Formats: sequence, C-alpha cells, structure tokens
Amino acid sequence: MAKKQSGISYEDIVRQVQAGDFRPIYYLMGEEAYYIDRIADFIVEKALREDERDFNLTVVYGPQTTGEEVVNAAKRYPMMAERQVVVVREAQGLPHKEALAFYAQRPMTSTVLVLCHKNGKLDARTSLAKELQKAGIVFESARLKDYQLPGFVKSYVKRKRLEIEPDACEILCEHVGADLSRMAGELDKLVMAVGEGARISAQHIQDHIGISKEYNSFELQAALAEHDVMKSARIVNYFDNNPKNFALQPTLATLFKFFSDLMLAYYSPVKTEEGIAAWLNQSTWQVRKNIIPAMRSFQATKVYQIIGEIRRTDAASKGVGGQKTSDGDLLKELVFFILH
Repeated sequence: MAKKQSGISYEDIVRQVQAGDFRPIYYLMGEEAYYIDRIADFIVEKALREDERDFNLTVVYGPQTTGEEVVNAAKRYPMMAERQVVVVREAQGLPHKEALAFYAQRPMTSTVLVLCHKNGKLDARTSLAKELQKAGIVFESARLKDYQLPGFVKSYVKRKRLEIEPDACEILCEHVGADLSRMAGELDKLVMAVGEGARISAQHIQDHIGISKEYNSFELQAALAEHDVMKSARIVNYFDNNPKNFALQPTLATLFKFFSDLMLAYYSPVKTEEGIAAWLNQSTWQVRKNIIPAMRSFQATKVYQIIGEIRRTDAASKGVGGQKTSDGDLLKELVFFILH
C-alpha cells in the first residue's frame, strides 16, 4: 500500500476521485512510478468523458516545457465541459517550477492540474511545497519493501476477482521483485490466461510467465528446510546449468531472510505454529511449510553459522578476498555447508 508521509494514501485519492471530489492540484512524487501513473490516469478517466478529452486534456513533458507554460495552460477555461485536465509528465525536469507556487495561491477551480514527479520528491521546506499542500494534494509514492509485495499481489488479483496460491505468490514476488509496473503486467497476463474466478497456481506461473515451479529460490529454501540433499543438489545444478534463470544475489537474500527468521523462531515464547507465525509476522502456512521442518533439521548453533556463511558468500560474490569463483560454485559451496 502506497502512503503519503502525512497520511493520505493511494486508496484515499482513488476514493475521492471516484466520488467526483477533484482537487485543483495533484503533485505526485516518489520512487515508485506505478502509483504515480495509476493516479494520473485515473484522474483523467474520471474527470473527463472520452468525447471531452480532445479539447480539455493537455499532456506536456517537464523537460520540454516550463513552469510558466504550465501555468498558462492551467489558466485556460474548459471548452464545452465542466473542467479541463492538465497533466505534466516527468515534472522532475520542469524548468522554472517556482512559477507554480504563485498559481497555487489562486488555482483555477475549473482546472485539475496533475504533476508527475518520479524518482525523487520536492523539498518540503520550499514555498512551492507549502503552497501545493494548501491548494491540493501532495502524494509521495514510496517503493514497497519486499515483505509488502505479497500483499500487493493478493490485493491486485482480488480486484480482478481471482485468488493466488501462497507458493505461486512467493515465486512471482521473488522473480519480479519490487517493480510494480512489471508485476502488474505479469499479473494481467495471468488474469487473461486463467480467467475470472480462477485460482492462480505455480503451474500457471510456469505455463504463462515462464518461471519454473520446481527450480527457484523458494523451492531450494524448502529443500534445505527438509534437509533434502538430493533435491537441493538438483536445484543447485539446474541453477548452475541455466545461468539466465538464476541470479545469486536474490537467492542469497531469500536464504538470508529464511535463516534469520529461523533463528528468531527459536526464541518464540509460544512454540506452536500459530505462536511462531505471530512472533515472525508470517502466515501459519509459511511456518508449517518451512520454519517447523527447519527447526527439526537444524540446531540454533548451526543456523547461526549458516547466517555467517551466507554473509561470506555474498562478500565473495562481490570480489572481496580477491579470488573469483563462479556464482554457481559459490552456491554449491554454500549449500554443502548448510547440509553438512
């Protein structure tokens, strides 16, 4: 969920716009482009009928215009419509942006001005930021943390009237990462492929996106949790022989988080599935599948050593120590250490 620092969220803005409550200025900024684009597109969709857009929708690009030109466009009156919309893409590159501060003091009530500032944000101490806050909405779109991705995926497919199985969600999050625009694109492929009301499985992920349901970091994690030597070796050999389908750093990040959570699980006040899940802020499904089997397979002292070995492997992969070992060999050495 994307939150603005002062409290307003993406969902809040969508609800307001859906209800026809338009503000004269929206300044959308931050590291996560997905929410910025979604809000801008949604405002255009709801503020203007399709037949009104030819004369009442103006889209300009920051590096190709100026603050004064944006103000002039915003001061125009709509033609045969209740309002006009002016969208400034790439507003981070807009010259003479300070001109907007004067406009924000008395904005046109018949204009909805939307500025899209990506990969950065306004200095809140400037007069421009203060005037924009008074006149309209300043929204910061923060990049999601890895642990927030499953929530985004589940919410997205729920809006499309589908469900997604937990292992399929994990595989997709690991493969795509925190690029929400790409994630939405992959999910749209799945929605079209499986149809409304379906339940997205790991097999669907493999068939329609091309991510193996058997050879991925989460399956390696599960094999290690069960202390399954043969399956672990099979996955590692697959990674070594298919370097295009394998990246060491994300795999190390997955294993580091897993074994760190496993170490914390030993200190859970309540050692039931539900107690450990609450302690780790995970689902009981995750605890049942991986944490509980791993607690049977590994002692806490070994887990502590494994965490240290993952750190050393990460350093070696970045050239620390001067000796260059292939990513595949580094993973083989790490997995051998974990299992022996």
